[in-house]
Amino acid sequence: MSGVAIVPVTPERFDDLVELFGTRGDPSWCWCQYFVTSGDSYERSAPHNKRQLREQVQSATRPIGLVAYAAEPASGRTRGPSQAGSTTPVGWVRLGPRPSFVRVTGNRALRALAQTEHDDLADESVWAVTCFVVKVGWRRRGIAGELLEAAVDLARKSGASAIVGHPVDVAARSTRVGGSELYHGAASTFAAAGFEVVGRTGGTRPVMRLDLTH
Repeated sequence: MSGVAIVPVTPERFDDLVELFGTRGDPSWCWCQYFVTSGDSYERSAPHNKRQLREQVQSATRPIGLVAYAAEPASGRTRGPSQAGSTTPVGWVRLGPRPSFVRVTGNRALRALAQTEHDDLADESVWAVTCFVVKVGWRRRGIAGELLEAAVDLARKSGASAIVGHPVDVAARSTRVGGSELYHGAASTFAAAGFEVVGRTGGTRPVMRLDLTH
């Protein structure tokens, strides 16, 4: 998709995340906190989770996510005079060293797979992509794919040896997959970016990996 700019999140951009996450749906109450918690430490409190993400953005020594901005309105919408020349936050992806996502590394199925594959889940050089948010009205326009490509680029520039994801294999589902279920991303998006399936934690949940050492 042309006209999309993707940049690292900064404290100054946090209000753009607030606009993007909105007041309805999973992002508005999770605030990307599920995978950085474990067990009962996850709170289903929107104000609490919002504060946590704000603090994480402010205290981070490296970007914890990327924000996509579009310079043009979604198809069928008209930009008013006050919006002329402005940009709209339309997408988000969270990523970072895999050990920072304790719910990911604590997953029993993943731990069993890692043991079989001799994959060290404590390896800080392996990064993970955990969550995507694409604004309603902007979906099916390739934004998730562009966010993933930018995530791969950031991980590579940060010295990561590999980057992994746990997307949904839509083709393996016997029922329709709603947009809200794809916050992990779609397997087809990861495949298009060069990721390969290294195993599965469930029938429709592949573990996909891209080696960044070559």
